[in-house]
Amino acid sequence: MPDSEFDDPRLAPLYDILDPDRSDLDTYLAVAEEIGARSVLDVGCGTGTFGILLARLGMEVTGVDPAGASLAVARGKEYADRVTWVHGDATALPPLQVDLATMTANVAQVFLTDDAWGQTLGAIREALRPGGHLAFESRVPAARAWEGWTPERTLATTAVPGLGPLTEWMEVTAVQEDPLLVSFTAHNEFPDGQDVISTSTLRFRSRSELESSLIAAGFGEVQVGDLPYAPGRGWLVRARRPLSTD
Repeated sequence: MPDSEFDDPRLAPLYDILDPDRSDLDTYLAVAEEIGARSVLDVGCGTGTFGILLARLGMEVTGVDPAGASLAVARGKEYADRVTWVHGDATALPPLQVDLATMTANVAQVFLTDDAWGQTLGAIREALRPGGHLAFESRVPAARAWEGWTPERTLATTAVPGLGPLTEWMEVTAVQEDPLLVSFTAHNEFPDGQDVISTSTLRFRSRSELESSLIAAGFGEVQVGDLPYAPGRGWLVRARRPLSTD
């Protein structure tokens, strides 16, 4: 199930306005350019920012997301007709053979159980052509990013065109060890005083957990390195489907 933030018809249209800096996507664009990708699967595509960027560059793009409200926003954007949008998770994909699959931002951390994560990786592997690439990011657990998710540190007010000032803040509600799960609420206070609250949980996997899960799902050439836009705080994880079709 998608987090309520992304499937709420009041919040989904605000996502791009409240988070306009998507320079994080430069990392994935660089990967696509490096490998000469002509077809890309964006898992957890959200409001479609990355998929549309790739489509504008002439790539064949499929975006999949379980949040219908976010996909509705994506479909309303310019160049959206150049992207194939799929409502569901990676296991709902039609047959594909793409050069690159991506999971940007927090997507790889929303899969809380080993089963859900393994099924997702397996579905992505099947969607890649032999020799195809996977790239995603994951926060470094030791950096303990959640300690900064406090109302005092995250409070922000944005003037939303046609709506007025919207105030946001975050608050951690639970931290569970082994596996490391962090639950939090995101508050969105509208000008009319209504506080629309979204609840989320992310799983923080260790480097060894990421590597072993990819190998178990049939990937090879696994690399875990610094995330270019957040060194020391995040990893960029890359892997390939073996050339063999076994």
